[in-house]
Amino acid sequence: MMFPTRATLDLVGQLRGRRILVVGDLIADEYLYGKPARISREAPVLILRFTDREVRLGGAANAAHNVQALGARALPVGVVGDDEAGAEIAALFERAGIGTEGLVRAPGRRTPVKTRVMAGGYESMRQQVVRLDREPEPGLPPDVEERLLERLAVLAREADGFVCSDYGYGVVSSRVFESARARAHERGAPVTVDSRYDLLRFRGATAATPNEPEVEALAGAELADERAIEKAGRQVLERLEAQLLLVTRGSRGMALFERDGPVTFIPIHGSDQIADVTGAGDTVISAFTTALAVGAPPAHAAWLANVAGGVVVMKRGTASATPADLAQALASEPGSDGVRSHS
Repeated sequence: MMFPTRATLDLVGQLRGRRILVVGDLIADEYLYGKPARISREAPVLILRFTDREVRLGGAANAAHNVQALGARALPVGVVGDDEAGAEIAALFERAGIGTEGLVRAPGRRTPVKTRVMAGGYESMRQQVVRLDREPEPGLPPDVEERLLERLAVLAREADGFVCSDYGYGVVSSRVFESARARAHERGAPVTVDSRYDLLRFRGATAATPNEPEVEALAGAELADERAIEKAGRQVLERLEAQLLLVTRGSRGMALFERDGPVTFIPIHGSDQIADVTGAGDTVISAFTTALAVGAPPAHAAWLANVAGGVVVMKRGTASATPADLAQALASEPGSDGVRSHS
């Protein structure tokens, strides 16, 4: 199976203007940068001299940012607190040209923040030394869920595809998912799911994008070789009652399972000497869903997602892939040699 560079670039061009609704847990990814100064006298720990702070879009917000970066139009739907982190997410959306009409502000609820402390000098690579997560209470109050469903219903009227990005903070409740699935069905649009902790709750989605350890946990078996992956992937696909399962395998690429088709093994794109995997899953589901929304065959959509994922893991921190990034990445790839399908 071949995907020439020209055909893939043509697919990237078709993504422009497509409207993808992204519902899920909006997260602020905070980076605190410091230059190593000395060892503390209080404890055997490194003292960093603060140099900078940066906030990026994380979780479902990163998925939405990736949709927008690809040239499509992101329609984020989610909940933020009435706090500084919530305001920063809204401001970052506006800066990226992403609408905020789907954001529900919930006073008293904490906006999820993942703080990464990065240490490094001016002539050395910055390394993450610790991460601190500030999380809301699980679940949504009934009134907040109702407002969320209202925003979803309005934005769904113009959506060509739906992404459910579940990081376990309760935004993608059963009611929210069922609403997204029903509205996707009405529009003949794909609905995809990336769930960190509870994938089997999302039965009936068009596709899901778990990583290999998640599939291993769901199948209850070690995935030692491709035969084991095929067996486990088919099992998870059936339990999800989905049409497609795209399993990300780190340095070993991806495996695409089609309910009425083969298992396709896709080798990693680019180098396996990655810089940072933060948010790569958000990139994969965004590219995969947007490509499905324009009618791309599943294997070609997966190949594009693979290339996009290969781009972002070479960037530091939460990142996205643009059409220019994809064109550059594909420039040295005449086709998709090495893509193998198993009946």
